[in-house]
Amino acid sequence: MSVERRLQALGLTLPQAPASAAAYVPFVRSGHLLFTAGQVAVRDGALIATGKLGADVDLEMGQACARQCALNVLAQVKAALGELDRVNRVVKLTVFVASTPGFTQQHLVANGASELFAEVFGDVGQHARSAVGVPSLPTDSPVEVEAIVEVG
Repeated sequence: MSVERRLQALGLTLPQAPASAAAYVPFVRSGHLLFTAGQVAVRDGALIATGKLGADVDLEMGQACARQCALNVLAQVKAALGELDRVNRVVKLTVFVASTPGFTQQHLVANGASELFAEVFGDVGQHARSAVGVPSLPTDSPVEVEAIVEVG
């Protein structure tokens, strides 16, 4: 089954690839690797939540934010390649989680993104990952996700 059909079967619709919010490009291809810029938890032009995990945002909403970030990453990948079936492998995700000093479940927040990639790509979506707690993110997004994918 194609990746696009799998998205449909999962009831997921890719958003338009978000425009860059500052002085950078949304993706860069180097050889067989595609690097995406970090994507925040924007849906329909607005953040789905704001604030920090451990204070303003609970774990469940953090995972939903990570999932939305991952959908935005997929939108950038599709914009870069024209079709998601050109992805040979999701190599690595980096998930940044805006969190309070005592919050230690960044890895569980990041599962929202990782699980989406596994659902959409199957084995090709299994990846290495870093989940990093940070004091704040652009526009007060609770989560930001970037990806490296191998392109065929």
